[in-house]
Amino acid sequence: MPNILDIGLIFTQIPMLLAYLPVTLFITFFSMLLGVILGLIIAIIKMNKIPILSQIAAVFVSFIRGTPLLVQLYLSFYGIPILLRYINYFYDTHYNINGISPMFFVLIAFSLNEAAYNSETIRAALQSVNKGQIEAAQSLGMTYSQLLRRIVIPEAFIVALPNLANALIGLLKGTSLAFVCSVTEMTGRGKTLAGHSYRYFEVYISLALIYWALTIIIELIIKHLEKRLTISESVDTPSYRRGKLL
Repeated sequence: MPNILDIGLIFTQIPMLLAYLPVTLFITFFSMLLGVILGLIIAIIKMNKIPILSQIAAVFVSFIRGTPLLVQLYLSFYGIPILLRYINYFYDTHYNINGISPMFFVLIAFSLNEAAYNSETIRAALQSVNKGQIEAAQSLGMTYSQLLRRIVIPEAFIVALPNLANALIGLLKGTSLAFVCSVTEMTGRGKTLAGHSYRYFEVYISLALIYWALTIIIELIIKHLEKRLTISESVDTPSYRRGKLL
């Protein structure tokens, strides 16, 4: 009987795939961090209805949410070099287009994608903050930046955390598309291994087990963080906050 499924190969390939885990995690956490920062900026712009910027933000979010991530990766991979060529031509600059790392295109595409989706999550969380706390802070003479930093953002973060955690897990799995921009992460390495051994099914089982384990770890960390923040929130009563403000 032919060796249809090689169980041993599934587990022997995992260390070779894990060698590229740092690349996957770097793409995931860098893109998520930048995506949250940009998403917060976009959310604030849309909430305050800043002329021109709010319209640009709305079009950006609509475009990103209305196009596949794979297409966005290709637009980044092929579009940024074209843009740099135009800049070099019209402004007499000398950007080395061929010297740009493919990782740069991947990070740009993933970060902008996360920014668009996170902006809606963050905007909803910001709008959920108790108006009484905001008015109390304003009556004490807080500036808008102080209000955001000390009250609104910390409160909104607790509300947004579950959705941001889901976005992080989705981003982790989405990094498997980075291979289309010539960035070799775990899935890209899995494709090359499968191409050598022709054991595609075993390779993808190995990848599935790794991604599954990483997802469980992230979920456990987020649940622990949520629990800690919930306990902190229950201790920090509204009257206690007013005491701190005073």
